[in-house]
Amino acid sequence: MKRTTGPRVSAKSGKVSTAVPTAPTRVWLRLLACHNLIEAELRAHLRDEFGTTLARFDVLAQVARPPAEPTMGELSRRLQVTKGNVTDVVGRLEADRLVQRRGDPADARIQRIALTERGRRAVATMIAAHNAQMAHLLRGVDAADLAQLDVLLGRLRTALREPTVAAPGDPRSTPRRPLR
Repeated sequence: MKRTTGPRVSAKSGKVSTAVPTAPTRVWLRLLACHNLIEAELRAHLRDEFGTTLARFDVLAQVARPPAEPTMGELSRRLQVTKGNVTDVVGRLEADRLVQRRGDPADARIQRIALTERGRRAVATMIAAHNAQMAHLLRGVDAADLAQLDVLLGRLRTALREPTVAAPGDPRSTPRRPLR
C-alpha cells in the first residue's frame, strides 16, 4: 500500500491523487525547509546581535567582496532582487554612514557603492559572526557529509543553470531560460 502525504492533481485526468511526492519534489521540499530554518536563525542572530536585517547584511557582504565598488545593477544581479530594493537598502546604509555612493570615473551616469571605514569594520564583524553561526547551525553534520553536500549542491546549481533540452517529439518539453 502506498503512503500518502497530500493531494496531487493528475495532469491527465484532472483528478486528485494522494500519491507520495516524487524524489525531485521531496528534495525541493527538504531544501526549502532547510533554507527556511537557517534563514530564520540568521535573521534572529543579525537582529539580536547587530540590530540589523538580513537584507542590510547581504548588501554589505556583497559590497565587501570583489570586484570592489559594485554598481547598483551589479548588486541587484548578485542579490537577485530588484534595483528598487537595492536602492532602498543602500539609501538606509548610506544614512547610517556604512556605505557611500561614488560616481564612476568612466561613466557619470553610473553610481558605485563603497564601504566606509565604519562599514568595513561592521561588515568584518558581522561576517565573522555569520560564519560562526553557520558552523553552529550545521554542527550536527560531519565534515565529510558537508563536503559531499557541497559537491552535490554545486552539481544541482549547474544543472539548473543549463537550459532544458527538449525531448524529440515531446510537445510538453520546452526549452527554458537558464537560471542565474
